[in-house]
Amino acid sequence: MSEVEEYNTQKPGKTSKQHNILPIWGNEQTMNLNPLILANIQGSSYFKVHLFKLKTYHEVVDEIYYQVKHLEPWERGSRKTAGQTGMCGGVRGVGAGGIVSTAFCLLYKLYTLRLTRKQVNGLLQHTDSPYIRALGFMYIRYTQPPADLFDWYADYLDDEEEVDPRAGGGGSTTMGALVRQMLIKLDWFSTLFPRIPVPIQKQIEQKLAEHNRQSNAAKPTANYRGGNSNASSNYSTGRMDSDRREHDDRDRRDYGDGDRYGKDRPLRRDDRDRDRERDRERERDRDRRDRDRDYNRDRDHNRDRNRERSRSRDRHQDKARDRHRQRSRSRDRRYR
Repeated sequence: MSEVEEYNTQKPGKTSKQHNILPIWGNEQTMNLNPLILANIQGSSYFKVHLFKLKTYHEVVDEIYYQVKHLEPWERGSRKTAGQTGMCGGVRGVGAGGIVSTAFCLLYKLYTLRLTRKQVNGLLQHTDSPYIRALGFMYIRYTQPPADLFDWYADYLDDEEEVDPRAGGGGSTTMGALVRQMLIKLDWFSTLFPRIPVPIQKQIEQKLAEHNRQSNAAKPTANYRGGNSNASSNYSTGRMDSDRREHDDRDRRDYGDGDRYGKDRPLRRDDRDRDRERDRERERDRDRRDRDRDYNRDRDHNRDRNRERSRSRDRHQDKARDRHRQRSRSRDRRYR
């Protein structure tokens, strides 16, 4: 029995894509996240207070649209690892922690909703924000069997939509390059994706190589004035070809964003819809501030009430001690 066959006999059965129910692979309690990241997500006020109010898939997607600006697990500048070594220095995805990012809080919120296959595909094909799509790909990477990853990602390997996963910007890449990164690398900034078994990793690399050969054969010899046709096969954060940028700018100017990549995707929201969404966001911000104010007022009230109870208890104990002393003195005078 070959190594691949031996692994296939041990792994869970491959999920059927004909059913809408999407089983979870791996640790269902942790979503296969790093324990430190998971603990910071579950302990963050953003997740416990604000995201707790979101109950539906569409509410979470709207929150991603407005709040997610990068895909790193920690907010920029919030982790203090200087001078630390070993397991405390960020080795193999473990670090000293910090402020967990909005993206990872929302990724775990999606997991708590137990998305269906249709909903995950809706994330991957969303047109409003590249970060909605990127979180869909990350959801698959964390929750689906390694043997199924290539089938999920195959249609997006050459996707040219741009996204910047780096906190603070400066790491713009294409969605296709991002997907390839998830398939061939474990490292994701300061954490790790779930490990892919070696036999499955070899199969993925073979399929990627075959896909690249077919893509190169279908392309003309000159690609953007003689550019390298294999450029999309390498994950190159921040290295976007200038000719490609000129080409994309020309397409945006001539045809608009809706026809940019020729995939028959629906047009983006018009200005009126965006104004409506902006008004909704203002209302949500106002509601959030009101909730925070009510929460702080209730907390202060509870603290004052507890303090008053403590003082009352202390006074009661002092009176009891005084009565006990008075009785003792009366007894002493009676027996003299």
